Amino acid sequence: MTTAIVIVLGLATVVVVLGAVAATRRTRAREPVRTPPAAPGESPARDPEADPDFFDPRTIKVGDTVYVEAARYRAVGALHCTMQGEKWTEYLLDEGARRYNWLSVEERPGKEGEPLHLEVLLWTDVPTQGMVPARHMLIVDGLEFYPIERGTAAFRSEGTTGLPERGLLDFADYRAGDGRLLSFQRVQGGQWEASYARPLTPGSIRVDRLP
Repeated sequence: MTTAIVIVLGLATVVVVLGAVAATRRTRAREPVRTPPAAPGESPARDPEADPDFFDPRTIKVGDTVYVEAARYRAVGALHCTMQGEKWTEYLLDEGARRYNWLSVEERPGKEGEPLHLEVLLWTDVPTQGMVPARHMLIVDGLEFYPIERGTAAFRSEGTTGLPERGLLDFADYRAGDGRLLSFQRVQGGQWEASYARPLTPGSIRVDRLP
């Protein structure tokens, strides 16, 4: 899974949506993606639960205007996913001009003795030209990606996503030596789609919400 932290869609034409968004974007890396340490002189990242000045990405709603760093999106849909007791949400963000990104948000456990933390990933499609996920190393864009996990999750759609109201999605996740994440996903036996993931700090997201 790539730039897109997975994943929402809502348009005048469902055909366009289906062509633009074939599957959710989600990585299930066993090693959690953590916020990088602050540079010297900068304040460390803050916990949105503990700091009321930070917007909590878990509260994004379909219809919200979402700002991710310098980019402005509209949340047009969401997928609520579950697998073996784990839950996460992927929001489909409409950037305009038929451009979409998935934003995935999940509360994940830390290592032993560490508290829960938010994993927020922004996904970007990867043109893999019919490539399918293998159980061994893959080379994409000149980088070697090694498998970390694969499985099947159930999802429920909200808003406009171009996907069924309910269904199953298969995924296969990989990681490169530089930490880049790659994910293949397909919905209910459809065509495999691939994307890269870029981790975001929860504090880099804010929302404008109509009363």
